[in-house]
Amino acid sequence: MSTTATNALTARWASTLDGGQTVVSGAGIYPLLALLARYAAGPARDELLAVAPDPARFDLDRSPTTRIALATWARRDLPLTDRWLREVPAAMRGELTGDPAHDRAALDEWAATHTDGLIPRVPVQVTPATAMVLASALSLRTDWAEPFRDAWCQPTAGPWRDRRLAGLSRLSHDLDALRAADTAAGPLSLLTVRGAEDVDVVLALGTPERGAAEVLPAAIGALGTPSALPVAAGPGVDEQVVDAFDDRPELLVSTVAFTAAADHDLLERAALFGLSTAAGDGDHFPGISRLLAVSQARQSATATFSATGFRAAVVTAVATRAGSAPPRLTARRRRVRLDVDRPFGFLAVHRPTGLVLLAGWVTDPDRRG
Repeated sequence: MSTTATNALTARWASTLDGGQTVVSGAGIYPLLALLARYAAGPARDELLAVAPDPARFDLDRSPTTRIALATWARRDLPLTDRWLREVPAAMRGELTGDPAHDRAALDEWAATHTDGLIPRVPVQVTPATAMVLASALSLRTDWAEPFRDAWCQPTAGPWRDRRLAGLSRLSHDLDALRAADTAAGPLSLLTVRGAEDVDVVLALGTPERGAAEVLPAAIGALGTPSALPVAAGPGVDEQVVDAFDDRPELLVSTVAFTAAADHDLLERAALFGLSTAAGDGDHFPGISRLLAVSQARQSATATFSATGFRAAVVTAVATRAGSAPPRLTARRRRVRLDVDRPFGFLAVHRPTGLVLLAGWVTDPDRRG
């Protein structure tokens, strides 16, 4: 199933990240790898199938929040196989003229159109030697089911100590939104920020010594699994019993607004994406045309988490070369508080399928204006 394989790819990619702020999307590159695998041969095919063993079937066609688009452009003089022309819809096939300025404008217009302008360029260079470009665009926009309030945030300890940050806070009665997971990266606090429609964002806070390469794969692995720890065992969590108007438990969340953006050269980790052989000279994609090899593979991504919702976009491309008076308090209430006031991870998850659309790490949240 492509959701399982895609999430595994995102987790493996996340395990290679350093400690900087970033965002990655296995869901952005997987459809291109699966398409290339279908028309590859020899070792290149074997490597691609090991990463993308299933066709890219994400069941996002009816999603009100998420769009994914695929397109290919081939040079006018590139002889394409009958199989490629028969199986790849004409609407997905464009043409490279050989004029870099003209072709760049056409590809960039496609990227901007399919990401609502968030990603204005296809992240590969187009030259007269470019034989083919394959690209995917993923965009999502969701409002929160329960919005946050802007809040004061100036941590007194940790790497964000004394920084004036764009804080967000929210009080709810949904304790099920927060759980503690026992993982290979140690305990994690996982907060599901529910979208109004079909996409949620999971904030993942580990212990202070754990970085992106440990926390994000562990958080992906913990999706859909039962909690093994009491919620109070999670990092950043404090629990107490307080006087209240009634006995409904409450969850108080304090976090930060952020925008994470990144550009990735996927060939720097060619083996991770099954592209080691495909990036070398040879006849790797006979199902498309003769003597094609991958010359570039890149991804640009951005994600913004605000008081009202979440907005993100990803463009991935592969290029080939030839070659009032208060009421009386009458009850006691359980209050759980989560403070996200140091680097943490996030996952955007398509709720019906469990597909991780993108994952990221926050080290530089928005500053308070």
